[in-house]
Amino acid sequence: MLTLVCFHAHPDDEAIATGGTMMKAAAAGHNVVLVMATRGEQGEPAQGVLNDGERLGERREREVRASAQILDVERIEFLPYEDSGMINEPANRNPACFWQADVEEAAGKLAAILIDVNADVLTIYDDHGGYGHPDHIQVHRVGHRAAEIAGVLRVFESTMNRDQIIEQIEYFRENDENGETADLELDVDTFGTPESQITHAVNVEAFSDRKRNAMKAHASQITEESFFLSMPDAIFSKAFGTEWYIAAGSIRSGDFLTDII
Repeated sequence: MLTLVCFHAHPDDEAIATGGTMMKAAAAGHNVVLVMATRGEQGEPAQGVLNDGERLGERREREVRASAQILDVERIEFLPYEDSGMINEPANRNPACFWQADVEEAAGKLAAILIDVNADVLTIYDDHGGYGHPDHIQVHRVGHRAAEIAGVLRVFESTMNRDQIIEQIEYFRENDENGETADLELDVDTFGTPESQITHAVNVEAFSDRKRNAMKAHASQITEESFFLSMPDAIFSKAFGTEWYIAAGSIRSGDFLTDII
């Protein structure tokens, strides 16, 4: 039995990016630990979702705990930082935000968790955080340093397959009868990672239904009417049935490897 630790920036990232991998690892008998850098205080809640006086960070913490149960997470931890917001927003200057955290100090906090759970495998994000979010970039920096401190040798950078995203956008538009993808625009030159640089493709189609349920747990951010949840089952499985990783320091020379643990 091994221990997989997934380090994420905000509640809902865990379900979208590594949810299938976490369930697959748990099904194989491994321990799964989730570490959140923030509680996602700067997210945009769905209209009317918050109760009177309820803070978004409190709601999102409850949502990620519910998601973690679906994903068979054995233990969840939160680092003491606040959401930094999108790049160049005023929240980036908040001294308490993750983007402003001292990397060495934050890495020490994460490393203490890695050592405590005897981590064998750590997932973080690629060097641009998938799409340039400050907290995702900081997860990359802090995660790598924490792995060095804790002596975790197997580090995988969660990413998105840029080539596949381009193909899927074209497919969705060709098969979109309701016009839900008409306004879908992504900067494909910066979103995700070119397929040639990705080392691992983890097939998680067997867990697609539960992955979608984990995403549903984040109702303040992902509504039933959202692009993610309104997809037909087959299209959802096509879009989210593979989770992509870059093995730190590795280059793929042949076929994708298919498991990180």
